[in-house]
Amino acid sequence: MSSITAPATGLDPRARNQLIAMLQTFHHTKIIATHDLDMVVDLCERTIVMHEGVISADGPTMEIFGNDELLAVSCLEKPLRFQGCPVCNRKKLTR
Repeated sequence: MSSITAPATGLDPRARNQLIAMLQTFHHTKIIATHDLDMVVDLCERTIVMHEGVISADGPTMEIFGNDELLAVSCLEKPLRFQGCPVCNRKKLTR
């Protein structure tokens, strides 16, 4: 088993996408510690969530991010791609 920690902090969007594309070519086990939840969706079939030093969830990535209660308890938000457009979702102002 091999492991990689992929720090994407500070990367511009192009470099971030290049990093993700490179990591997707690896066919061995990857261990990625990140707060970039969109990158998790791109790279990980399985996700382990840690909150306050304790594992609070371990399972398929899409199930984890579909569990609103788990995300709230773990102080996480859904990945940005699942949040929708902030402009379109804004309540329409009435005059």
